[in-house]
Amino acid sequence: MSDTSAYHTLPLPDDLVPAAQPKRRSRWPWVLLIVVVVLAALAVAAELVARAVVPGVVRSLVIENLDLPADQQLDVQTSGLLVPQLISGRLGRLDISSDSVEVGGITGAVDVTARGIPLGAGEIGSAAGTVTIAEDQFAALVEKSDLPIDEVTLDAPDVTVAGSVPVLGMSIPMSLTVTPGADAGELLLTPVSATLGGIDLDLAQLADRLGGIGSGLSETHRICIADQLPAGLVLTDLTIAGDTAVADVEVDGRIGIDPALQENGTCP
Repeated sequence: MSDTSAYHTLPLPDDLVPAAQPKRRSRWPWVLLIVVVVLAALAVAAELVARAVVPGVVRSLVIENLDLPADQQLDVQTSGLLVPQLISGRLGRLDISSDSVEVGGITGAVDVTARGIPLGAGEIGSAAGTVTIAEDQFAALVEKSDLPIDEVTLDAPDVTVAGSVPVLGMSIPMSLTVTPGADAGELLLTPVSATLGGIDLDLAQLADRLGGIGSGLSETHRICIADQLPAGLVLTDLTIAGDTAVADVEVDGRIGIDPALQENGTCP
């Protein structure tokens, strides 16, 4: 028997050793990353386009529906991402404002917030805002009352109307301080004090001095202004801020689809 311990395994030369196969690297994560980046870029581009286009479209619709001048200054601000809202067919919120707009013969600064605005025909979910008018514009409104008015002065939180009343065949100057408000779409003027011939009077004294005329002046005066506003706008409150009057209004959600609501209302 031969002795195998004398044999040794010799190493193969380097050029005969099989080379290690390189690991195959998967390319799909990179492809996915590229797709995500492209989609993100498209989404950003679509959002930018929507933000550039939507305000202009809304502005045009408002001007058309309210019969405003084509060059009317009107700012429209959107909220949130627009692309998902456009896909859903309804805008979540719009803020519309103007420094000076004439609606129904009344000129003032307007700020309106609308929610749930359909992209096609349909009702607005809700809309409300304020109309801020100067002293002369407010004076034009209150002149429709039965109060003796030659001059109107705004002095927050009240309004002073000055004029004259007949007493024993004479015209006596008087002024009445009233607190404005609103109810059922009408402007309210609630007297709080008076001055007659330079003498300060409370409302009871005014009634005593002027009898029936004084009693009538002491009552809350209601002024219908529906004929000066689109029927789709309802006055809900009115307060005095400095030398301006701030009217709170609610907008009927059907104003965009009902032409009758875009026309001025009527008074009894």
